[in-house]
Amino acid sequence: MGKLYIVPTPIGNLEDITLRALRILKEVDLILAEDTRTSGKLLHHYSIGTPMQSHHMHNEHKTVDALVKRMQAGETMALISDAGTPAISDPGFLLTRACVENDIEVDCLPGATAFVPALVNSGLPNDKFVFEGFLPVKKGRQTRLLLLAEETRTIIFYESPHKLIKTLTNFVEYFGSERPVSVSRELTKMYEETVRGTVTDVLAHYTIKPPKGEIVIVVGGKN
Repeated sequence: MGKLYIVPTPIGNLEDITLRALRILKEVDLILAEDTRTSGKLLHHYSIGTPMQSHHMHNEHKTVDALVKRMQAGETMALISDAGTPAISDPGFLLTRACVENDIEVDCLPGATAFVPALVNSGLPNDKFVFEGFLPVKKGRQTRLLLLAEETRTIIFYESPHKLIKTLTNFVEYFGSERPVSVSRELTKMYEETVRGTVTDVLAHYTIKPPKGEIVIVVGGKN
């Protein structure tokens, strides 16, 4: 019987990878990558020549069964995403579940995840929090926001730069203009930035200065 390793990769700074992760990526028979071009840069940087195969949200339903059979036959595999920990708003859940259901050992390594540093440096309570990931784009968005408006724990969202203004505007409408918020972007990279304040303050900032890069929004819970 083979084994599946879930291996976090850097969210920006290539130094943010563990020695164990590098060893595993060198030792496994196959690396399953969300985008082989993106992951190829990381592997080249660390002189890792392990074969790669594409595994992303558009093909994972079709490839899971074949991958499980290969692991049952003895192959070891490492699952990585473009950045961060696989299955956190990225592919990974389907394959992990299939391995568990077929008694294939799954070993998830600790490592980079964007929402953790964003939460810790937000200055908002982090003893209890809710991770929401990406909000629905259309269907279900209003229902979700109405529900979260009553949430008393700190709430964490992922967002793309071109949708940030819309999302912050929604927060004003559903959470109130004075709800505290922290927006972190480009975490671990050269132009890393965190803007904190009320929803109105942060919305005003990014209305004047359009954001770039990957974004994590941390919102204070309802008092």
